[in-house]
Amino acid sequence: MNSLIDFIVKDLLGQASILIAFIAMLGLILQKKSTGKVAEGTFKTLLGFLIMMAGINIIVGALTYLNSIFTHGFGMTGYITDVAAIAGLANRELGSEVAMTLMVIFAVNIIIARITPFKYIFLTGQALLWMATIGAVIGYKAGLTGLPLILTGGIFGGVMAVLMPALAQPVVRKITGSDDVALGHFCTIGYLVQAAVAKVVGKGSRSTEDLELPDNFKFLQDTYLSMAVVMIPMYLIPALAAGPQYIAQYAGGMNYLMYSFMQAIQFVAGVFILYSGVRLLLNELVPAFRGIAMRIVPDAKTGTGLPGTLPLRP
Repeated sequence: MNSLIDFIVKDLLGQASILIAFIAMLGLILQKKSTGKVAEGTFKTLLGFLIMMAGINIIVGALTYLNSIFTHGFGMTGYITDVAAIAGLANRELGSEVAMTLMVIFAVNIIIARITPFKYIFLTGQALLWMATIGAVIGYKAGLTGLPLILTGGIFGGVMAVLMPALAQPVVRKITGSDDVALGHFCTIGYLVQAAVAKVVGKGSRSTEDLELPDNFKFLQDTYLSMAVVMIPMYLIPALAAGPQYIAQYAGGMNYLMYSFMQAIQFVAGVFILYSGVRLLLNELVPAFRGIAMRIVPDAKTGTGLPGTLPLRP
């Protein structure tokens, strides 16, 4: 009996990928989806999480190399601030806690929307995932573990999931001319500051909608190509400073600049894989959350990401 409990707790639910797939499965079952749809959604959620982790491992490897050559080349020790990297490390170490914190955030969001006038359901999946990650990391660094860690991060995230769309709604309503959709982002304070500045200095100015990039630079509109343009010099400059002899230990006989170039591309590839996994994961998880939330709070406004508001803009 004890071995069965250990298997369920440690080997089954202790695996973050299995746990988050189980959460998606539970949501689909509660929506009374067919057996085939439940199986499909559960497997895609599991697959998406594993793809996300594969991308994270690539990113962490590329950033570890960058940190090493930067430290050696410039004689400075510092930290590389990258949201994808910290999310990856957190999910490797605290994957189950992050998954449970995500569930608590969603539950608290629904409870607040149900019993208060703030009828907002936050459904920007990647933002919820990052909030759960940050909540788990900060709580863990503060010395919390287990249930206190999950509840602290979950309650804080749930409150923020209602507060952020509520704060942004007056601006969203004015821009879109609609009160049917809300903005689900945790960067809302920055958006409000931007809106206030635009109100003061933007009157009569040329709209960015009218700006046209020259044909030779239109490739920068692609997220990953523009990222590569930034990352390649970020790797090549420290590589020049570190020199071929130091980089030889990593390059395996390859030219040190070419190796650094490939590491920059590896980073971009890792980000692409990461977000591909996140999209696959959330494409199954968010509809499950949405179906549950809309049954409990039928008059709620859904807080979506920026793409959800674009069709409504002037």
